[in-house]
Amino acid sequence: MRRGNKKRRELKPDAKFNSKVVAKFINMVMSKGKKSMAEKIVYGAFEKLKDKTNEPDALKVFYKALDNARPRLEVKPRRVGGATYQVPIEVKHDRGVSIALRWIRDFADGKKGKPMLEKLADEIFSAYKGEGACIKKRDDTHKMAEANKAFAHFRW
Repeated sequence: MRRGNKKRRELKPDAKFNSKVVAKFINMVMSKGKKSMAEKIVYGAFEKLKDKTNEPDALKVFYKALDNARPRLEVKPRRVGGATYQVPIEVKHDRGVSIALRWIRDFADGKKGKPMLEKLADEIFSAYKGEGACIKKRDDTHKMAEANKAFAHFRW
């Protein structure tokens, strides 16, 4: 007998901005269970963003950067008759935000020579401006989906 789907736990919004997306980002940045350290990094990056953009609300900058980095299409492998096709599919909003958060975190983490707080602020700022590594990754994902449009009929 199959079991039902596991009930998703509701994420509490973060303390400073009262935003679930920021809370999710803090959890993604967190390593080894040190949430207070992750909060310092994310909130510090938001402070740096305020200085860089001259925007009083760093949350607007963060959301704009997320929207710029969020992929609209992606490819999923489908096996049809012994061959595996990369089938383009549309990305749901929640999944797109998760992917964008992951890309921003990973590309910031991959840089060397600065504290994580600064690297994170730089990556969010470059995504806000529509450039940088996560925007390139989004464009590559879209290009791959576009190139495999011929296999769209395998979507089910």
